[in-house]
Amino acid sequence: MSRISSTATEFSFVGMEILSAENIQQNCLSISTEQTASARKLTAAKSSDSFLIDGIRLRIFLISFTLLFFELLCIRWIPAYVRYLSYFTNFILLASFLGMGLGLLSARRATFRFPPFPLMVLLLTAVVAVNRFELNISSTDVLYFGSGTHGVARAESFILLPLIFTFVAAAFIPLARTLGSLFTQTAPLTAYTFDILGSLAGTAAFFVIGYFALPPIYWFAVLGLLVLVLSARAAFIRSALFTIAAAGIALFLQRGTYWSPYYKITLTPATPAGYTLDVNSIGHQSMIPWRDKEPFYRRVYELFPGASFEHALILGAGSGSDTATALANGVKSITAVEIDPVIAKLGARFHPDRPYDDPRVRLVNADGRVFLRNTNEKFDLIIFALPDSLTLTSSIANLRLESFLFTQDSLAAAREALTPNGVLVLYNYYREPWLIEKLASMVGRTFARDSFVSTYGGQGRGAVIINGPRLSEIPAGAYGPYREKTFSPAETRLRVTGEGFFAVTDKPAATDDWPFIYLPKKSFPMLYLRGLAVILGISLAAIFLIAPRSTLWRFDWHMFFLGVAFALLEVKALITFALLFGSTWNVNSLVFFAILTSVLVAVLVNARFSFRRIWIFYLLLFGMLALNLVVRPEALLLQNAIARYVIASCLIFAPVFLANVIFSNSFRETEVADVAFASNLLGIMVGGMLEYFSMLVGYHMLLVAVIAFYFLAMVMRGRTRPRIN
Repeated sequence: MSRISSTATEFSFVGMEILSAENIQQNCLSISTEQTASARKLTAAKSSDSFLIDGIRLRIFLISFTLLFFELLCIRWIPAYVRYLSYFTNFILLASFLGMGLGLLSARRATFRFPPFPLMVLLLTAVVAVNRFELNISSTDVLYFGSGTHGVARAESFILLPLIFTFVAAAFIPLARTLGSLFTQTAPLTAYTFDILGSLAGTAAFFVIGYFALPPIYWFAVLGLLVLVLSARAAFIRSALFTIAAAGIALFLQRGTYWSPYYKITLTPATPAGYTLDVNSIGHQSMIPWRDKEPFYRRVYELFPGASFEHALILGAGSGSDTATALANGVKSITAVEIDPVIAKLGARFHPDRPYDDPRVRLVNADGRVFLRNTNEKFDLIIFALPDSLTLTSSIANLRLESFLFTQDSLAAAREALTPNGVLVLYNYYREPWLIEKLASMVGRTFARDSFVSTYGGQGRGAVIINGPRLSEIPAGAYGPYREKTFSPAETRLRVTGEGFFAVTDKPAATDDWPFIYLPKKSFPMLYLRGLAVILGISLAAIFLIAPRSTLWRFDWHMFFLGVAFALLEVKALITFALLFGSTWNVNSLVFFAILTSVLVAVLVNARFSFRRIWIFYLLLFGMLALNLVVRPEALLLQNAIARYVIASCLIFAPVFLANVIFSNSFRETEVADVAFASNLLGIMVGGMLEYFSMLVGYHMLLVAVIAFYFLAMVMRGRTRPRIN
């Protein structure tokens, strides 16, 4: 009891100033390397059987909690206002790893000066507020299919990307600098244990925020509380003022918005009735009477007139316009599937046609691909209803919410869910002729017949693609092969510009391994290459500017390659679980939580046991990675969900556990824990950049890179000199 009380007293009254942290660093730098090593060994001996919290460990836990929470806050909050970053949230993740690595490396530089963390948070929120985009531009002008963008977006990329990337990275430096100082004051494995515990707490906190769909003022309130707990008494007032100001900006920006686990949502009254719905400042949906909707909503009912559909499935039901159109055209029973719970609730509340109040409608909050896999129902009409998410599933992969819905495998699942006389319909503003051709060909291959396609021009580039057994009911000669009609580009009214049966072409199909429907072919688009080149230049300049030369000379390449490999392994785990269980926010959160738990278990195993033949774990790791390479994720799409989960978990998390046994074993022996940890974080950043190669080779082949980098790590083990003079 007395130890707990003394710890609380030390933590409350001694504290530390969490960005400059100069007093702590001066004390750390006055200790020789030999003394530090002795202190670590003594600490390790005292803590090998127990991880009781003391002042230093509690601070490591709270700082790691704050770092992870702030990282997730940046990933969720910044793209909501800086429109361009909605498609590049992994750049924010890369910036956070760079900032943490720089902070750890700078901890050994006594002359280094940097603003405090609360001030950096305030500056970052101000930069976002000044550069936010609330432009009245239709979504047809700002979609990024991957191969290129329109002029406005291209201008944003080279102005905002370096600016936001730099500010995000800089905001992490002060807090990570203090963490680096603390890592030199305790046993490395003990420090890492409390770092992982803090990360788990941060992940759990944001899971709660997502579950209750809490707006940003709550996020900033939690962050502010953490900042104040970590502040010294002398800096308490100043830290409080900075955090209150940052929270005030967030509160000002969130006025009139709703927040789902995926988006910032804004409703604007429409004429004569209803609302337009924007997500992350991009036009997304309109909740208006069904008669005023675009003509492609009604095309399938015009092609097959009368109340001829018994049971319809609408994937991407959104706020209810597709459902309202189906009801108005006599569909007797509808299952409406929407991934975003807040958008569905807003539709139920505000749509003028009130489609979700109709007893013929069953509303399901789920991932569309997962619903197709799990349902035993049969439908005579399946609609892919503009399922265009405008955002990425996760910050570590270039996967959109709808990516696995638009694959050849998913279309085959939809075909299996049709009745013998059913029909599949896709419609959207597809914007690009090659995308319409690609989708029509994929649908045509699925049904082994040409798809019926109507294209629309005058207000964007829309299309409806129809296929299925019911196409045989269309009278012979009613429509010929697809052909375009001439129309004036100045025409604003959306009207048919081409119609007919679209012949299947050799356009490469999106698959479960390469789910990039918005790429015309396997490639590494210049858009991403230019962005990565910019942030790589910023990163290298910052490392050589901030890190001491002696620290760079002792850079731990073993830890670096472990970080590169683990980042790619983490991507593969997330993608596989998204395919098997859905691209939802809660699946992503649980995957991250499971990975961190695997890391923690591996650390505790290393704390309890001493492994002298670590090469055995390398062999086991390479064996499990080879097994994952042989067993493709598509083979795990078992109908039994329990069997699917158990087998997938064993295949995916066994390499994660083994990799972290190797990492924590090496980390326990290091004499420069801060440099080793920084090297690992910078490796994770590089691994995040290499994830873009999935656009060229697919996600499964990333395992080859994982094996290669773990081999390099094994070769480099023990080759980094441990001492820094």
